[in-house]
Formats: sequence, C-alpha cells, structure tokens
Amino acid sequence: MTRVVLATRNAGKIVELRRILAEVGVPVELVGLDGFPEIGEVAETGSTFAENALLKAHAVAAGSGLPAVADDSGLCVDALNGMPGIFSARWSGGHGDDKANLNLLLAQISDVPDGRRRAHFACSAALALPSGEEHVAEGAVHGVLIREPRGTGGFGYDPIFVPDGDSRTTAEMSAEEKDAISHRGRAFRALVPIIAQAVP
Repeated sequence: MTRVVLATRNAGKIVELRRILAEVGVPVELVGLDGFPEIGEVAETGSTFAENALLKAHAVAAGSGLPAVADDSGLCVDALNGMPGIFSARWSGGHGDDKANLNLLLAQISDVPDGRRRAHFACSAALALPSGEEHVAEGAVHGVLIREPRGTGGFGYDPIFVPDGDSRTTAEMSAEEKDAISHRGRAFRALVPIIAQAVP
C-alpha cells in the first residue's frame, strides 16, 4: 500500500481525509507530518490558496520522497473584496488567534447591511508527487456572516458563518454535518479521484 503524506500536524485533518479516502475505497496509507520531524514549517508565500497548497505539497514530497497532499483555505468576504482570504489565520496580526481575527472582521463589517454580508469559505487541495507532477482541486461553501458569534464547535470564523440553506452557523453543527458541506471536505473529495489515478 502506497504511503501518502498529508502536510499537516492537525490530527483532525488527517482523520477527515482518511475517512474520505475510505468512503471511495482508495487504497493508500495516509500519514501526517509527525512522522517526518526533519520537515519544518513551509512558508506560505503564495498569493492564492492554490499556490500555498502547492508550495507545501512540493516541499513535503521532496522532503519525504512520498506523494504529498496539502491544503490552504480561508474566508472570503464580498464586502471586503475577498479578504481576509489567504490572510484569514493571521488577519489580526498574529497567526491563529481565532478570537482576535473574528472580532476584527466583525468590526470591519459592522456597518455593512444584512443583505450585503455574503461570504464564502474557499479551499485548495494539492497533490504533489516526488517527480514534480502536481494537481489541484478546489472546494467552496457560500453563506452569510451574522453579527454575533453563535456555537461552540468548529474554529476560526465558524461562529459567524451561516451556510446557504441552513439557519445555523457552522459552529452550531456537528463535526459530521460540517464535514459534509465544508470547503475542505469538498476540495478533498474532488482530489481523491486524482489521488487514485496518480498514486500507484
């Protein structure tokens, strides 16, 4: 069974992609970066989600000698011309301060009327082979931003994002419900057939 490295140390992402691979019967062994301590953090210097995902996938494929999958994602707000986008995790300055990022975003759109608070989560998932071959798949989920956070699940901007067709924020959904519609889940599902073809 071929090993494929998912370029993350996030156990939740590994479980999610393993589940999607199993759903469609792709016979690969998925491992995370914990098994490759020599591979450091890859700087996300791209100007798009796809560029960042490819940077990470190529670095991990080169460092491990194995096929590698990576993703990059974020929230794109219509009223902010698609921002924070690739800067979603560090919108308030520091990387990964979910509360500060969310509060800054709410402040920036506080005067935007309810009818113009459209946004979408976007994700690019990339596969890179040690040979240099590369593939990218995209996923998105559209919705609106509410004014006050609701829910305790999820992370990041989930407490203020209500997907189209639902009345709950993604932070009020179960992990399974969120996975079923999430931008990352959609990108991974689109990438899985490519993995099945590209990986022996």
